Amino acid sequence: MARKSFFSFHFKGDNWRAGIVRNSWVTQDREAAGFFDSVEWEKVKKKNDSDIEAWIDSQLKGTSVTVVLIGENTAGRKWINYEITSSYKKGNGLLGIYIHNLKDKDQKTSNKGRSPFSDWYVEKDGKKVYFSDMYDTYDWVNDDGYKNMGDWIEKAAKKAGK
Repeated sequence: MARKSFFSFHFKGDNWRAGIVRNSWVTQDREAAGFFDSVEWEKVKKKNDSDIEAWIDSQLKGTSVTVVLIGENTAGRKWINYEITSSYKKGNGLLGIYIHNLKDKDQKTSNKGRSPFSDWYVEKDGKKVYFSDMYDTYDWVNDDGYKNMGDWIEKAAKKAGK
């Protein structure tokens, strides 16, 4: 089943790598939201926070899974955090994909970043359960994301009851 998925990523640092992931997804007859060109992002980021939040929320509409593309500086970013928490509240399945091993436009890789899922938790039976323990993460290169991302997304959707 084709899933409409939202892709969350650090635009400035990982747009090139995210584009590689997006292009592989689109060529396999899937729908992707959360991808936009630099001109669109430049317009959006000049707005106030509530306008940016509304824009992100509109991008999340109709999606069942949020894929967080994890680069060197993804964790702790304001809008990544908003996208993760909004996705959780919406009931989207979540998964993380490390993209540091993908080469950028200059044919360079980057350092592995910290998972943003380690910043968030829910209380269950009086204990903190971190998103990093709830949601799967993969490495695009080492886990063959081109071949397996569809399965990862389907697994995340089913885990969320979608």
